[in-house]
Amino acid sequence: MKRHGNESFYDIVLVGQEKAMNDITRFLSNHGGPVLFGVVFMEQIGLPLPAVPWLLAAGALIAAGKLNAWLVVGATFLACIVADLIWFYLGRRLGYRVLGLLCRISLEPDTCVRRTQDAFTRYGMRGLLVSKFIPGLGNLAPPLAGSSGIKLHRFLFFDASGALLYVGCFLLLGVSFGHQLNQVLAAFASLGSSALALVVALIALYIAYKYYQRRRLLRELRMARITVDELYKKLEAGENPMILDLRSRAALNEEPDLIRGALHMSMDEVDSRLREIPRDRDIILYCACPNEVSSARVALLLHRKGFSHVRPLFGGIDAWRERKYPTESRPPVEVT
Repeated sequence: MKRHGNESFYDIVLVGQEKAMNDITRFLSNHGGPVLFGVVFMEQIGLPLPAVPWLLAAGALIAAGKLNAWLVVGATFLACIVADLIWFYLGRRLGYRVLGLLCRISLEPDTCVRRTQDAFTRYGMRGLLVSKFIPGLGNLAPPLAGSSGIKLHRFLFFDASGALLYVGCFLLLGVSFGHQLNQVLAAFASLGSSALALVVALIALYIAYKYYQRRRLLRELRMARITVDELYKKLEAGENPMILDLRSRAALNEEPDLIRGALHMSMDEVDSRLREIPRDRDIILYCACPNEVSSARVALLLHRKGFSHVRPLFGGIDAWRERKYPTESRPPVEVT
């Protein structure tokens, strides 16, 4: 009798898990197309909603014969293209301001635009093939392509290829490990509301950690800035500070004006070009990033290398332009 009672208990647990799993699969089977389109679209438009777990679950359901593969691929592919076209045309219309907006709402605003521009400069349109696999890059690449004047048909070719690669990889993983994923989903579903609370708590902890990292970095890099008015007065008085433009090549192509007399040197080049930076002059650094964090990073690096008179420019190139102080243009660098 005891054994029979134990078997009954396990049967009840298994039946409960099976029912919960059936509820999930039934929901995705009945509404898979719209749900997957919505989740992927929201991720690609920039909301912090990861689509990968949904793609893996859809792949598992395809393997079980509970979802139509062509419907899933079509819905997720279309979601990527629609979101990317929106950002592409916003980039074409508003230029670098769109990148600034995306950067300001990012959890890592000091590096997101620079990292994307560096990748775009290095790999050109080929970067779109893998951009969706790299956090932050997938949302920034389409507006950057639009602001760079890339032809629509060329953008669509590379973007569509990258979208197919992105959704295809995770759907295939879901198909390949469908049985294991079904077990995970069943265990997750059996937790009920506790699972949802755990997911929300983990997301909140992640955001809080990234925010803490950001505030700590800003405190570490807090140093005396020089305003654009102070720099202009120095130049008018005949002083000869060394001015370094730290923007990426892609950013320079988008807005090729430099502060008059400035030397362009991307952040990745600074360490290898230290000999070009004099030690007996004031060094002014500027970029086009929120809070001048990138220029503050380089200032900290130069301080550690023995350069004592280094100051980031408050407001960067945007503040200089707003005051209509003199600039000069550089010929564009070709982006392949």
